[in-house]
Amino acid sequence: MDGIIIVLQYAVYLLEAGLLAYIFVRRRDSRLLSLSVYLGLLLAVDGISRPIVLYHYGFSSRQYAYFFWLTDVLLTLGAFLLICAFFRRASKEQPKLWRFVRLLLVFVFILIAGVSLASLTANYQQVFTQFIVEFQQNLYFTCLVLTTLLYLLLQQLESADEELGLLVCGMGIQFAGPAANFALVHLTNGRGFPSTFYAYLGPLCTLGMLSIWFMAIARVPRRVRVPQPEAPTGELAMVTSRKA
Repeated sequence: MDGIIIVLQYAVYLLEAGLLAYIFVRRRDSRLLSLSVYLGLLLAVDGISRPIVLYHYGFSSRQYAYFFWLTDVLLTLGAFLLICAFFRRASKEQPKLWRFVRLLLVFVFILIAGVSLASLTANYQQVFTQFIVEFQQNLYFTCLVLTTLLYLLLQQLESADEELGLLVCGMGIQFAGPAANFALVHLTNGRGFPSTFYAYLGPLCTLGMLSIWFMAIARVPRRVRVPQPEAPTGELAMVTSRKA
């Protein structure tokens, strides 16, 4: 079973690197800057830093556990900022809407941080086991809700940006599965099948997200050539004779 996880992880690394390289080589688009930064962060953390720490300290070490949870929060923060960038792209034609959405996003983030900090009042010594995990899970569920709201906003605005729509759908896949698994782990206190299933669910959801992103970015829109109406031969001769 561990071999399956390794295969999934390497498939994720290849897709991350391939998509990032494709954007730099074929799609140097300013609209994809935020996505490129997030992909670079994802590759640096998940594909480079974590394997190095795992190799030096081992899976059961405290160092790897701390590093994993801290980087997981970092990746979730990056995803939150990416969703904010997607909101900006969706409402770029409506400045008033973007100002409202921007204030709402700031308020949501402050609310999440406040709720997570409130969990430390019971035991302030449990920074990693309480605050970090609480903050990461709250932010994760918030990203799922924001992704859903962003998709509904695109439908309401009748946006013609099909690429953005697919990028948002990819984000939805990334957050929906692990969010459901978080709920199962919470209900079962981390025992049994749900905690084990998370090891496979995470890479599978990431593969789904990256595949949809690759399809959205690599797909070249087809330009339909509209034929110009041709004037009849008799009328063309008459026009020519009049000009003469």
